[in-house]
Amino acid sequence: MSAPLRSRWAALGVLSATMLMTILDGSIVTVATPAIQEDLGFSPAELSWIMNAYLIPLGGLLLLAGRLGDLAGRRTLFLAGNAVFTAASVLAGAATTSGLLIAARFLQGVGSALASAVVLGIIVTLFTDPRERAKAIGIFSFTGAAGASIGQVLGGVLTDALSWHWIFLINLPIGVATILLALPALPRDRGIGLKAGADVWGALLVTSGLMLGIYTVVKVERSGWISAHTLGLGAVSLLLLAGFAVRQSRAATPLMPLRILRSRNVSGAYAVQLLTLSAMFSFQVIVALYMQRVLGYSALDTGLAMLPAAVMIGAVSLFVSARLANRFGDRAVLVAGLVLLIGAMAWLTTVPVDADYVTDLLPVFLLVAGAGLVLPSLTSLGMSSARPDDAGIASGLFNTVQQVGMAVGVAVLTTLAASRIEALRLDGRDDAAALTGGYHLAFGISAGLLAAALAVALLVLRTPKPPVAATAPAENVPTSA
Repeated sequence: MSAPLRSRWAALGVLSATMLMTILDGSIVTVATPAIQEDLGFSPAELSWIMNAYLIPLGGLLLLAGRLGDLAGRRTLFLAGNAVFTAASVLAGAATTSGLLIAARFLQGVGSALASAVVLGIIVTLFTDPRERAKAIGIFSFTGAAGASIGQVLGGVLTDALSWHWIFLINLPIGVATILLALPALPRDRGIGLKAGADVWGALLVTSGLMLGIYTVVKVERSGWISAHTLGLGAVSLLLLAGFAVRQSRAATPLMPLRILRSRNVSGAYAVQLLTLSAMFSFQVIVALYMQRVLGYSALDTGLAMLPAAVMIGAVSLFVSARLANRFGDRAVLVAGLVLLIGAMAWLTTVPVDADYVTDLLPVFLLVAGAGLVLPSLTSLGMSSARPDDAGIASGLFNTVQQVGMAVGVAVLTTLAASRIEALRLDGRDDAAALTGGYHLAFGISAGLLAAALAVALLVLRTPKPPVAATAPAENVPTSA
């Protein structure tokens, strides 16, 4: 079965819309959290579970979901994930107790994992021509940046104008429309069959290891890094993941074929992604805290202030990254983007307690345009060794590394910033100065993480040859995995 040009771009639109919805859901909740707490009576200890109940299944199931897409069909898993996410969103919007909302958020995480795990796998099998693939990945990367920024603005608008319930209920029309559009747009694929990778023990090891690891990380702020809780559960998580790696090297039908990691560019891209996402997601969280707690911005003002970053990332992803990648290669584009991001984080280490938006913050949000170069390049490199029969597991692994990087980065940097803030307060600094000093430390560490990512890119990644257009027509893309 062939995939005509128009059908491929229509499919990309559906895939991007789903990713926009799921990423937006992750950021839109942060703005509405105070209203949810007041309405449903969340205790301070329970409040973090509004996010954690979503993040734990999302990060823990991505790898397994990606492989299930290869085995049972990526289209099937994408539609099932969308249906679960949409239904769970309605349940969350109708929640009248904290327990019901947490359960609904868990189901949202499950649905998001099922749908998002296979998205990149579908894209790389649809777009085999290097130039078209670069353009498609640029568009897809734009939706990620847009979802994170739009979520903060939309969350404030919906919560203030209607109620917090609508930050979840808005997913109903979007989810239903996406499913209806996906049915004709996405190519049918039957998968390679469950027997080709029915590694039950491997699935149990990796899912339990990832879920336990992410749970440990998100609880660090309360438990501490050297507590028995963190060290004990962290050790168990690492043992489970090590057991999974051993299992994959010996299983006749492994869940994750280790050949995926043999490519120097792929394994290097995962390392760069882990470092970069740790820095950049933390930046988004901490710069928002700085604007609200030090500069006195409202939640809505913060979202609007960060819009230039989303616009710049989107413009670069859509109109610049693919052209540069086709001419100079993904490695060179990645390096250029990392340099811009290092400059942005270094700039933030100098912002004062009475920062002016135009002169102190706007330049940072313009430099963050480097993410529009970094994210598409990383995606191309991370998926470069994916074959039609394992594109789903490659997609799931790529997204898993992303989620782990985000979770670890926020846990580490917010904890270190909090410790620095407390030390400065004990030293006699006023509240604004102490907060600014703590955030300076976090931004400096972010710059260090990005510098480490740059070193890996320069030392590990190989310079790929400039892509050459495929000789076979792009329409002759096999649609079955």
